[in-house]
Amino acid sequence: MRVFIEGSIKASLIFCSTISIVTTIAIIGVLAHEAAHFFTLDEVSFGEFITGTQWNPLLGAEKHFGIWPLICGTFLVTGVAMFVAIPFGLITALYLSEYAPRRVRSILKPVLEVLAGIPTVVYGFFALTVITPFLQTMYDGFDIYNVMSAGLAVGIMCLPIVTSLSEDALQAVPRSLREGAYGLGATKFDVSVKVVTPAGLSGIVAASLLAIARAVGETMIVALAAGNLARILTFQDGQSLWNWAQSSFNVTGQGQTMTAYMVQIFLGDASNFGPEYYSAYAVAATLFIITFIITLIGTIIRRRFREVYE
Repeated sequence: MRVFIEGSIKASLIFCSTISIVTTIAIIGVLAHEAAHFFTLDEVSFGEFITGTQWNPLLGAEKHFGIWPLICGTFLVTGVAMFVAIPFGLITALYLSEYAPRRVRSILKPVLEVLAGIPTVVYGFFALTVITPFLQTMYDGFDIYNVMSAGLAVGIMCLPIVTSLSEDALQAVPRSLREGAYGLGATKFDVSVKVVTPAGLSGIVAASLLAIARAVGETMIVALAAGNLARILTFQDGQSLWNWAQSSFNVTGQGQTMTAYMVQIFLGDASNFGPEYYSAYAVAATLFIITFIITLIGTIIRRRFREVYE
């Protein structure tokens, strides 16, 4: 009987692992097949897709399929989000790990983690109804739909990821390192910044890269709050680099991310036989590659800075 139970458990584990692998392969296969079909269409050029700076695939207009406006919109929102999530998340993690009493930590950490359970559509409406009006009171140049509002909401959403994982990494640092630093006359701030943080750097980097990957793949917040205008201006002769960057990467106006474009296409306004429909798969494949690269970089950095204590 014991052999049968152990064999059943082993078979179920193998089955679950196989489902995960098969699902991943199926997703990659669908993306590859549909993206390849997209590039076989007469209206599409692979060279324009990877180098073009205009994205206008909608019906009734001159079609352009340059992916860079969507990539820039995605990383612009991600940059704003990480400007909020990483510093505040790390500071909060340091407080919880090194300064907060046990009772405060047991209350504050679960409260922060509740933010991770809030539906992203709620964050999107929060950005529209709270963050955007607040930004407009600070500066009237903000549009109703703007990159800054969406980025701040995504940053708030990613804050629990950075805080929780970084705090776990800091808590894993051996107590002996702290006591050795205190024995040498270091202050609590010196121990936190110069001993504990470098020792937990591997976990902090992993938490930050996980938050970046989460922000890159976020959908509902950017679909609701950032707008649907994919824009990056072509650099003109005689134009200063500052003016070009200020116009192309303006966070006060609308922007469109890769995920928001896929939402727009799959709403049903475009035919499922035209290049507009298949372009969503090409964008999804690009997003998959970007996320895979971020994950690979995170693995390399984590192995490079990993500290092993005995």
